[in-house]
Amino acid sequence: MASVLNTIDTGHEDMVHDAEMDYYGLKLATCSSDNAVKIFDLKNGSQSLVAELKGHTGPVWQIGWAHPKFGNILASCSYDRKVIIWKELNEWMRIYEHAVHDSSVNAVAWAPHDFGLVLACGSADGSISILKNTGDSWETQKIPNAHTIGCNAVSWCPAVEPFDATQQKTPVKRLASAGCDNIVKIWKEEGDRWIEETKLEAHSDWVRDVAWAPAIGPPRAALASCSQDRRVIIWTSTDYVSWTPTILNVFDDVIWHVSWSLTGGILAVSGGDNKVSLWRENPEGQWMCISELAKGQGNINNSDQRSM
Repeated sequence: MASVLNTIDTGHEDMVHDAEMDYYGLKLATCSSDNAVKIFDLKNGSQSLVAELKGHTGPVWQIGWAHPKFGNILASCSYDRKVIIWKELNEWMRIYEHAVHDSSVNAVAWAPHDFGLVLACGSADGSISILKNTGDSWETQKIPNAHTIGCNAVSWCPAVEPFDATQQKTPVKRLASAGCDNIVKIWKEEGDRWIEETKLEAHSDWVRDVAWAPAIGPPRAALASCSQDRRVIIWTSTDYVSWTPTILNVFDDVIWHVSWSLTGGILAVSGGDNKVSLWRENPEGQWMCISELAKGQGNINNSDQRSM
């Protein structure tokens, strides 16, 4: 049984949409419909508010910490069509504002640090923008019309290929995106442009989130996607071209978010039923629910082992 270590009163004045710990688990960032981003220091089971970042003029949907090799850097995206990059320099300050989208920016994700300080942004205008820091400035690439109606989530492929045992290949930038067109797409950088490498079609409603598994474990690439259709699908491949979908489960409500453990062995799933469940693949390739936490519970209770 896993236990809830702590609960935090963020002091936000409206719904909290995202909460992200930094690389070391010493800082927590939160964002809300109150237009604010907050930073907390976490020490000895307690937390203290160290900064409240004001810069957005609409609900802030998602935040993301960059790798610590670049310093304490945080990205935030908002309904106000902007992405703001913040950095702690004695105090937290805005170092860049990205305002190229025509609608809400729904998702941000930092690339593996091997590629430098690179950020992907997915927007309700259907496009994806890629920001790359060049030292004194930021370069922008754009994938127009990535998803009809809108893009809901973006996730980077690990820099290390799980099925390249020699690691002799030059790492290739790959990005997965999820859209309101019910599709997961995989994009590959070629020269100075991004091309659609693969289209993954198995969902029957908006795909709300996509998460690339860490390249640790079986010699394969793996993605998890979740949808308005109440399904979570695990996609696996050994060449990035041919992908095999496995339905992890059909849930009782919309699934909003999927997140892998650091080793890629456990997948966390959260949805509209206010529950978080943890799933693990058994040696037979079946995904089993190993724990579940409902709103208001103090513990994550191990459920019966279920084969889905």
